[in-house]
Amino acid sequence: MQPRNMSMSGVVDLAAVKAAGEAKAKAEQARAEAARQAGQAGGAGPSAGAVPPSALVIDVDEAGFERDVLQLSAEVPVVLDFWAEWCQPCKQLSPLLERLIAEANGRLVLAKVDVDANQMLMQQFQIQGIPAVFAVVAGQVLPLFQGVAPEQQIRDTLAQLVQVAEERFGIIGIEVDPNAEGAPADDAAADEIPAGPYDALLEAAVVALDAGDLGGAVQAYKNVLADDPGNTEAKLGLAQAELLARVQHMNPQAVRSAAAENPRDPAAQIAAADIDLVGGHVEDAFGRLVDTVRVTFGEDRDAVRLRLLELFEVIGADDPRVSAARTALARVLF
Repeated sequence: MQPRNMSMSGVVDLAAVKAAGEAKAKAEQARAEAARQAGQAGGAGPSAGAVPPSALVIDVDEAGFERDVLQLSAEVPVVLDFWAEWCQPCKQLSPLLERLIAEANGRLVLAKVDVDANQMLMQQFQIQGIPAVFAVVAGQVLPLFQGVAPEQQIRDTLAQLVQVAEERFGIIGIEVDPNAEGAPADDAAADEIPAGPYDALLEAAVVALDAGDLGGAVQAYKNVLADDPGNTEAKLGLAQAELLARVQHMNPQAVRSAAAENPRDPAAQIAAADIDLVGGHVEDAFGRLVDTVRVTFGEDRDAVRLRLLELFEVIGADDPRVSAARTALARVLF
């Protein structure tokens, strides 16, 4: 069986993700249940907010689909592997998918669906043959491919999926704790963890922020990210420092007046959203930009969407207001 179209086009709506707070709670429950299924119950658990590597591959059925796939997809792209015990190509593809998901280190989760036991899901996805692979991002379904594809082609598709999730929805995945499945770490050794290679730069950034040197703080965070693009603390700090730098010379009253007079002006709405966020009006800032995405097109829409993703970084991915705004953004984009 030859693989079908592996592009990211043709996104279709399967179901809406629940309200942000409920989605977050249910996603946590789903990960906890996955860990228990993998034999983690009663053992040393992962650090707060992190999951063990075994929780990245889960078995899904019809009853738990909303919880284990739709809700979780608000935090991490979920790859669906439709398979059956009698399917020989499935036995070739599934181990490859599991290995690639493990290499993604929390940026993807693999959900395996036994079609013999879940005929309704097979019908809902209109599957004509197996193996068949889909993805769900923020409640949206993306058909990936059918049949056994070459490993490099699958790698490229998964990389594109990660990129789409981050750039369009601001979804960056979940934290993985590699020590969760092993023996507890030695307490004495844990007390002697050396300072990280970027601690001095991060401290310099904080000092610059405290001194009001926003340019210096921005540069310090960028220096860290130049060598370590995934450094969470630096990404958060950079987003905050850049926001403060943008608004330091703004007149809030003038900015809000301009936004009220020009509801379709992307620049005016972006500036007002920055002011809203600095003033603590997080939901207003997010809602303003989501509404602006709805009424703009082309480069204007991209500019607003990207600013919204930057503001997500300021608040942090775990905040339920960010989850709610991601879902709202997904709805207006598709």
